[in-house]
Amino acid sequence: MTQPAPSAQHQGPEKGAVDGPAASPPPKKAGGPRALGLRADVRNLSLLGVLAVLIAVGGFTEPDAFLDTGNLQLILTQSSVIGVVTVGVTFVIISGGIDLSVGAMVALASVWATTLATQDFGFAGILFTAVVVGLAAGLVNGVLIAYGRMVPFIATLAMLASARGLALQITDGKTQIVTVQSVLDLGLPDSYVLGIPPLVLVFAAVTVAGWLILNRTTFGRRTVAVGGNAEAARLAGIDVRRQRLYLYLLSGLCCGIAAFMLVILSGSGQNTNGNLYELDAIAAAIIGGTLLSGGRGTIVGSVLGVLVFTTITNIFALNNLQSDVQQIAKGAIIVAAVLVQRRTLRGGET
Repeated sequence: MTQPAPSAQHQGPEKGAVDGPAASPPPKKAGGPRALGLRADVRNLSLLGVLAVLIAVGGFTEPDAFLDTGNLQLILTQSSVIGVVTVGVTFVIISGGIDLSVGAMVALASVWATTLATQDFGFAGILFTAVVVGLAAGLVNGVLIAYGRMVPFIATLAMLASARGLALQITDGKTQIVTVQSVLDLGLPDSYVLGIPPLVLVFAAVTVAGWLILNRTTFGRRTVAVGGNAEAARLAGIDVRRQRLYLYLLSGLCCGIAAFMLVILSGSGQNTNGNLYELDAIAAAIIGGTLLSGGRGTIVGSVLGVLVFTTITNIFALNNLQSDVQQIAKGAIIVAAVLVQRRTLRGGET
């Protein structure tokens, strides 16, 4: 009689299903979320170190002027306006986009908010107009990019030219002086809270809100997902076009807030307001660790980048260095930051 075939569990060790050694798991690649978070922390600590060095340099070269309380308040105040713009730009870049029109949107919102007709409505009228104009310009960018399928570079470049032209047309090349005293009072030392200018408090509030949105909400996770891989985000159920529209609206909102802050700071509206803000905001985001290709970035890093740039500008001004030297230094810092990013990415892929 034929014997039954032996079962798999009785086969010899050379067959190997049970008694053989377990297969070792494949090696894990570096560069997961924990590694990215660690690199972000290291970068932020590095920026804090750079900021500390700059403060030491300023204190050494111009100790009386640089360390004066008024000068430190000035640095924070000047950082506030461009800082609010940078928060919005950071979201856009994380999503894989770019916004070259932020400076022009600040100019347009500031001059529209300081016309005589607007100032008749007082404080609320100026604030409302600045925010609405910023949102409207952001909406145009968002619609063109998300639903018109225009390249962000081209769409925002067109907005840059259009907004600057419209701002010039509104002002006719003249400075519009603010006469609403309640707006002007916010720029005076009497309005400081515990020695902190109101504009700095607004900047802090926008920064905290931006950090919470990016790190603690579904909106923030969707922003990172769209920037990392838009097609994968779409397949995962994210409405990529709507998300991009919201991001450019957010950028426009930040520009409107910054325009109102600039009106308080300067007491006027000019078509030259916000000049080169787009370059400063993008540069601050880059050195803060935001990837131009999208998918990664931090609000804290961008804010530190703003403080680094503003402190450098202040030190140069106190030492009577020309503006062209400042621009060269900023360019060198941007190049160095991009090179560091590329090296960090290569290290994470090994």
